[in-house]
Amino acid sequence: MAEASGRCQLGTVGALCLSVISSVAIVICNKALISTLGFTFATTLTSWHLIVTFCSLHVAQWIHLFENKPFDSRTVIMGFGVLNGISIGLLNLCLGFNSVGFYQMSKLAIIPCTVFLETFFFGKQFSQRIQLSLMTLLVGVGIATVTDLQLNVLGSIVAILAVMTTCVAQIMTNKIQKHFKLSSTQLLYQSCPYQAVTLFIIGPFLDAALTKKNVFAFDYTSYILMFIVLSCMISVSVNFSTFLVIGKTSAVTYQVLGHLKTCLILALGYLVLNDPFSWRNVCGILIALSGMGLYSHACILESQQKAQDNTATSLQVKESGVSDPLLAAENGAAVMLPEDDNNTSELLWDKSADRHDLKKP
Repeated sequence: MAEASGRCQLGTVGALCLSVISSVAIVICNKALISTLGFTFATTLTSWHLIVTFCSLHVAQWIHLFENKPFDSRTVIMGFGVLNGISIGLLNLCLGFNSVGFYQMSKLAIIPCTVFLETFFFGKQFSQRIQLSLMTLLVGVGIATVTDLQLNVLGSIVAILAVMTTCVAQIMTNKIQKHFKLSSTQLLYQSCPYQAVTLFIIGPFLDAALTKKNVFAFDYTSYILMFIVLSCMISVSVNFSTFLVIGKTSAVTYQVLGHLKTCLILALGYLVLNDPFSWRNVCGILIALSGMGLYSHACILESQQKAQDNTATSLQVKESGVSDPLLAAENGAAVMLPEDDNNTSELLWDKSADRHDLKKP
């Protein structure tokens, strides 16, 4: 049991590292593509990311790197894929219709909104230790990234819709994997076509509204095409790691990881690209990192407590001499069955950090 737990923790750490590395890599690539080369069609580019991801997974499934699990509830997968696509489009619209500061505040609102939805609809409890760490994290990221706050009615409505759809989509990513016992690869493979089609249809219109340019009339040089291909290749890892992290952990943990990426991108922008940086950014990042440390420590403590409770329950069942947990329950013993942990792209055109950020979702 201890060995299996160790492998599970190692897999989770690997998923988190893969998500951070691939996200930072694609931000650097897209920074050159959008800022330097002028390819500003973020939503259309995301649809291409998803098409390449699906084709890559299809080849992987064809050569038996993973097994595609038949899924009866096709409507659930279709709705999930379309919802993911819509959330990406709404987040890009949120940036287009609002100031950078208000857009960053909208991103910060995703964590408390997710906590509220999981508590209210799924009865999930968040300890005071977790709540305090999340509050510290949000304050730090807010200090580091939020500047101007300009409100308008249309932008506020779009921001609310973007936050709600993103929260629901990420919660669904976790719940679908656990309920239907799908791996992250299986869920991504089955939902990817619906996300891609949704963004491929709305992408050109959305990009035209935000940039006043036509993606099909753009001058595609060989240099630009090279960066587009590179971005699509990296996106396969980004999309896969997103589903993997949410499935292995939770939607809240994925958002915490997303803010870690933001801090890393700000720091790398200053160190590598000489982006403007202030003491406010430094203080905000340090506060955010302390919040992330508190969150990680709280999660570890709760995981250890849960493992101890499960061990104590198993010993109680053995001492009672009953091998079947259901019979033990009938005899009055409290039995906790271990929770099933199955392995479970979004490009945001972000004006902050030189107008690019990446989430994925």
